[in-house]
Amino acid sequence: MSIETAMENLRKNHFEATRFETAAAAADYIDGALDGRSIGMGGSMTLTAMGLYDRLRTHNTVRWHLAEGKTDEVMLAACNAEVYITSANAVAETGEILNIDGRGNRLAGTLMKKSKVYIVVGKNKFAPDLSQALERAR
Repeated sequence: MSIETAMENLRKNHFEATRFETAAAAADYIDGALDGRSIGMGGSMTLTAMGLYDRLRTHNTVRWHLAEGKTDEVMLAACNAEVYITSANAVAETGEILNIDGRGNRLAGTLMKKSKVYIVVGKNKFAPDLSQALERAR
């Protein structure tokens, strides 16, 4: 399994793909790229571990059900934000991103028209092929 090959294949599939050596470096990048924006965040232990909510909300309007509660108002506001940030359940080396979502909020947030969508992926989420990525996601 090669993360570099996965990155190349993501780019071939028309995704921007950037690799960071640490979660802190990725958080710095996202925090530096977003200012004065409305941001929705999907449920993710990765985003929690990165501390993105607390960093971003100092200079953006951020809606996140893990911080504010799973109300319809919060979920809809996050989904309708101009920028959406979430993580993936798995990424195949072949360049497919997989998300399985109980409520559909993360999928809706990534698929609705946005100025930018960030999908944060830890190295533990990569799999050699689509079948193994699906197994990992489940």
